[in-house]
Amino acid sequence: MIIRMKWFISNLIVLFCFPVLLFAENDPSASTRYDKRAEKYSSHWQKLIPRYYKGQFAGSIGVVSAGVGWNYYRDHWETDLLMGIVPKASDKHAMATLTLKQNYYPWKIKFGEKVSFEPLSCGVFVNTLLDGDFWGKQPDKYPDGYYWFSTRIRSHIFIGERITLHLNEKKSWHRSISFFYELSTCDLYLLHKIGDHYLKPKDYLSLAFGIKLQVL
Repeated sequence: MIIRMKWFISNLIVLFCFPVLLFAENDPSASTRYDKRAEKYSSHWQKLIPRYYKGQFAGSIGVVSAGVGWNYYRDHWETDLLMGIVPKASDKHAMATLTLKQNYYPWKIKFGEKVSFEPLSCGVFVNTLLDGDFWGKQPDKYPDGYYWFSTRIRSHIFIGERITLHLNEKKSWHRSISFFYELSTCDLYLLHKIGDHYLKPKDYLSLAFGIKLQVL
């Protein structure tokens, strides 16, 4: 009796479940909808993967700085996130800096398949010192309006040029390697220049050299 009951229940389960399983297997939209959702989900996360590495010497963001970046919109726009080091001075300790940089490259001139030149790069960046001796808002110990600017955060503008060597992707880990230079100045230097006409370019301009390794 028990054996017959088990046989009856097992056949009943198969009877009801088999059409559902058969329908799911024959329904192409079920897997298609899942594949589309999975692809859309993964594509959002893949956009966060850095497209290149960048290193820079000088340029008001530390003696040396390095970080990652993303390029988009036909490679006309780039966004950098860089960490820099300010070495120890005679009366202070070494400090770290953090920079968020937005680059724009309007033109590209190609010299064959291996070399390209961008005659103009321009953009803005914001740099902050990661040190407690500097502040974003004036401390209460100073009279109101004594310091009208932040000693920790500086806003900059820059212009420059870049040359790129395109590599063989089958033989190299990088797609290309670029060399650039930039001239920049910050908000505080510009205000000093406006108020003091005797300042020379070396007093308010900063020169930087860098390298970029395109991975994706």
